[in-house]
Amino acid sequence: MSKIRMNTEYRNKFYNRIKDVFEKEETQEQQAFLQAREDFDTIQKSTFELAKQVVERSYPKDDVATLRKFKKKYGDPCDVVAKDKCFYFAHSEDVDDEGEKTETSSHFDFGLYGNLNGRESYSSGEDSMHFAHAYYREELKEKGLNPDIIAQQNGKDDNPHKTKHIDANNKFLGKSQSSYDDDGNIGMTKKFNEQFYLDVIGTSHCRSRAIACTKAEYEQFEQWRMAKANVVSKHQTWIDSIVKQTDQLKIGLKAYRYLSEGIELAKELGIELDEAELVRTNSTGLTIYNPSNLANLIKGMKNKTQTREQKIALRKQYEQSLN
Repeated sequence: MSKIRMNTEYRNKFYNRIKDVFEKEETQEQQAFLQAREDFDTIQKSTFELAKQVVERSYPKDDVATLRKFKKKYGDPCDVVAKDKCFYFAHSEDVDDEGEKTETSSHFDFGLYGNLNGRESYSSGEDSMHFAHAYYREELKEKGLNPDIIAQQNGKDDNPHKTKHIDANNKFLGKSQSSYDDDGNIGMTKKFNEQFYLDVIGTSHCRSRAIACTKAEYEQFEQWRMAKANVVSKHQTWIDSIVKQTDQLKIGLKAYRYLSEGIELAKELGIELDEAELVRTNSTGLTIYNPSNLANLIKGMKNKTQTREQKIALRKQYEQSLN
C-alpha cells in the first residue's frame, strides 16, 4: 500500500483537531482563567450591592418617587430621573502636599462592555470587548465563533480578519451598533446589563454627577474593576500558551510529507483520530520535527501541575531524543 501524501486539507484537519484538544486541557493557565471569571461573578454581585447603597444614599427612593410623580403631572420639565448602570464615584479623604483635601473620582461601569480603565467613553475599547468575549466564551464557541480573536491578535495591527471575528462576536452577544445608544443592546448584553441599573437624579451623562462615597467604598469599587481586568489578563495568558503550542504545531505539520507522520504525532500527544477519516501508514520526517520529538516539545509547553524535577526530566528527555 503506497503512502498517502500530506496536503493542505489533511494539515488543517490535524491542526484543528489537536488545537481543540489543547483548548480543552486542564492546564494551570486555563484553570486560572476560569477561577478569575468565577471570582468576578462573586465580586460583581457584592460590589453592585455596595453601589446601590451609595447611589440611594445620594438619591433617596422617596425623592425619586416624588420626582416621578412630578413628571407624570408636569411632563418633560420634571423629567430628571433616569436609570443607569455606570457612575462617577468620588471621595475627598486624601490630602495634597499642602494639607488640602483632594477629590479622587473615577468612572465605574457595571455593563458587559463597561470600561476597564475608569474613563467614560461612548465606544467600547478593545479591553472591554475582550472581557465580554471571554466572559461568554463557551456560548460563542458553541455557535462556531472565535471568542479568542482579540487575545490571538494581541500586539498586531488591526486587520480585516480580526475585525470580522470581533464584529461577529459583538453581533451574537447583542451589542448595540451605536456607541451612543445603550437601549439598542439586545440578547445577552441586554440581559447582563439590566441586572445593574439604578435610579439616578440629574442628566443622562455620568460625568455631570459625581456621587460621594467613602474612601473605603471607593477602594472596593477599584478592587471590583481589577477583578474584571483580571479576567482579561488570565484569558490572555491562557490563549498565549495555546498560541505558542499551535505555532510550533504549524511548523511541524508543514514539514511532514506523509499522513502517517500526522497520525503518529496525534498518538504521541494522546489524541485518538478517526481511522475512517485518516489512514495510517509508515512515516519518515525531519529529525527535529519527527512525531515523537514534536510531541515532547509541545508537551513541555503545557503548564500542568508538575514539580520542578519533573519539568527538568522532561526537558532532558526531549534533548536526548534529538541526539
